[in-house]
Amino acid sequence: MSSDPPTPARNDSSPDDAPSGQVPPKKRLLPTPKRTVVVYTVIIVIAAIGTVLTHALLMTIFARKQEARVPFQRVVEIDEDTIEPAVWGANWPRQYESYKRTVDYERTRYGGSDAVPAQKLDLYPWLRTMWSGHAFSLDYREARGHAYMLHDQDHTARVEQRPQPGACLHCHSSVLPAYRYAGEGDVMEGFRRVNAMSWDEARHLTDDEGRPLIEHPASCVDCHDPATIRLRITRPAFIEGIRAYKASQGIEDYDVNRDASHHEMRSFTCAQCHVEYYFAQPGNQLVYPWHRGLLVEEMEAYYDEIEFADWTHGITGAPMLKAQHPEFELWRQGTHATAGVSCADCHMPYRRVGAMKISDHHVRSPLLHVAASCQTCHNVPEEELLSRAHSIQDRTHTLILRAAEALVDMVEAIVEAKEAGGTDEQLEPLRALHRTAQWRLDFIVSENSHGFHAPQESARILAESIDYSRRAVAGARDVKAAPEGPPGEVEREPIYGVTPDEEAPPMPDREDIVP
Repeated sequence: MSSDPPTPARNDSSPDDAPSGQVPPKKRLLPTPKRTVVVYTVIIVIAAIGTVLTHALLMTIFARKQEARVPFQRVVEIDEDTIEPAVWGANWPRQYESYKRTVDYERTRYGGSDAVPAQKLDLYPWLRTMWSGHAFSLDYREARGHAYMLHDQDHTARVEQRPQPGACLHCHSSVLPAYRYAGEGDVMEGFRRVNAMSWDEARHLTDDEGRPLIEHPASCVDCHDPATIRLRITRPAFIEGIRAYKASQGIEDYDVNRDASHHEMRSFTCAQCHVEYYFAQPGNQLVYPWHRGLLVEEMEAYYDEIEFADWTHGITGAPMLKAQHPEFELWRQGTHATAGVSCADCHMPYRRVGAMKISDHHVRSPLLHVAASCQTCHNVPEEELLSRAHSIQDRTHTLILRAAEALVDMVEAIVEAKEAGGTDEQLEPLRALHRTAQWRLDFIVSENSHGFHAPQESARILAESIDYSRRAVAGARDVKAAPEGPPGEVEREPIYGVTPDEEAPPMPDREDIVP
């Protein structure tokens, strides 16, 4: 029996008939001309977009490098005689635009700029007792922005009702042209001559062609060299004052424009005016009392050494010191100064414009722009930073009021001792305590940070003020108990009418303040 060979089994299954659980093999698609064109087109478009984006990025990088290399363009030429801020603004428009904003009205809890600056003598009547007999008992208002520094000085009752020297223009105006003209080209000599003039004479100085020499508040030329734009010091009183201070530290022949670093200049330019000062005689020469140091007791020791007094108190007859606005001196005792933080770091913080880093010339309280001024160093929420600052200022304010209460008690105690028959010999130690106590209270009251620049130092100074006032009260009781002279009435300096708010310095158009 023959057998036929086996017939191969027919496979009728398609690729999709794969056994259960197995992935069928993919169909192989053969390229077509149409599909190839599409693929190449997509690749070309992507490459083109990438090329354009890369080119744009490179152009931006190049532009930013050029900005950093050439931060400004001199559209107009400027020199030492260019006082008008708007002319500088043609070359530095970003800085000028922020500078013009110093006309703004903004307030913090304890200060700021108002359309009608508040009369502090009405808010705190004890100030009249403290400054009895001094021009500040006539008018003492909330300070406003730099744009108003000359205008408000023109209209304060302190100038209108009491004679003031031309020395005040040192810090209330862009005064260099007047110094150069009065000194026949010598700024230091012109400084001395203008100091000796009356306010009205100096304020209305004109050149040989009759053009006014005092027209603007602080201007660009006061802090910047027009040739190099570097920061510089132009105020003669600071140049002499910082030299005296450095000499007290053993550094002789200090030249601030030669020896100070750029970072120091970011504080020194502010300290040209935000400082304690006095008028030396003869000639009302403006002097910063830093010959022994910057501490409140060191300046007091210097005043005692030269037997200086700003005025005689209108109630107690004590030879008094009038603190001005010692922001620089108090700041130097605080933690920010110790850490190397400059005035401009907080009040004129850097901001980024393209590749450039510029200082914001809208000079104001850092509490009005915490993000730029504070959070660059403090990684803390804005609300917490404001709370910390307000806590410091609130505590300082409470101490100020306690020191003021002690001061008023002291003045009344001295009056009672004199009326009981206390002699000048008996009252002399009490008057010395009055001078010492009031100098400390006035130092913190007249300083514009309300303690923030140096909280611990502020508390120390106010605590000493309270202590000296209470010592005087105790001493006055002893004199009253055993007077060595006949009783009599004490003649008090009258309290002059305080300018009410409705008669505050007139409000100019903002365009008339900063062009």
